[in-house]
Amino acid sequence: MKQNYLIQQHHPRLLLFFAGWGADETPFKAYQPERSDFMICYDYRTLDFDPFGLDKYQEINVIGWSMGVWAASQVVPRLSLPIANSIAINGTPYPIDERKGIPPVLFRGTLDGLTGASLHKFLRRMCANGAAFKSFLQITPRRPLEELREELAEIENMYHSLPPAAFHWQQAVVGSNDRIIPPANQLQAWEECGTPALQTDDAHYQEELFRHYLQELWTNN
Repeated sequence: MKQNYLIQQHHPRLLLFFAGWGADETPFKAYQPERSDFMICYDYRTLDFDPFGLDKYQEINVIGWSMGVWAASQVVPRLSLPIANSIAINGTPYPIDERKGIPPVLFRGTLDGLTGASLHKFLRRMCANGAAFKSFLQITPRRPLEELREELAEIENMYHSLPPAAFHWQQAVVGSNDRIIPPANQLQAWEECGTPALQTDDAHYQEELFRHYLQELWTNN
């Protein structure tokens, strides 16, 4: 797993963001949570997490998006961190599941058929419309295709080999226009977890969602 500070100014609190599959820091550099350091985690070819320096924070707020919800669910319970808030966006702790995540046949189809063209279509499905996709292409992650294939394969391997995640999310956000992880499956997962779910009209990737949860939410908070 890669961990990069987007803001490291020795604030007493940290926004700890677990991004989705195939991500890097590129789409998220512009967000400026107020009075908060900001770390992004991505590349889940391993779930190795270095907690060095995190014990200095008085408060840590965890945001997970997409496959990052599963990754955070596995990683955060291993750590002794002062978690104040935890919010899951368009993802579940069960990423490959017929009822609570991406149906296994669809996940395997994405992995087996991954090409530059299929990735382009995947990114298009993440976005609400053509205009949103055009904007996203200006900030799309810059990682090699083979690396993304390896990451998806390792996520599948780890998901089937690791024990169920033990982290309890305080809140979930489910976009009704998510075309990556079926919204009904997300709602089912959060109902079984006992986590309240806020339903929105958003797509899987929605810039307004990230502007709110990675920036605006922490203004005067």
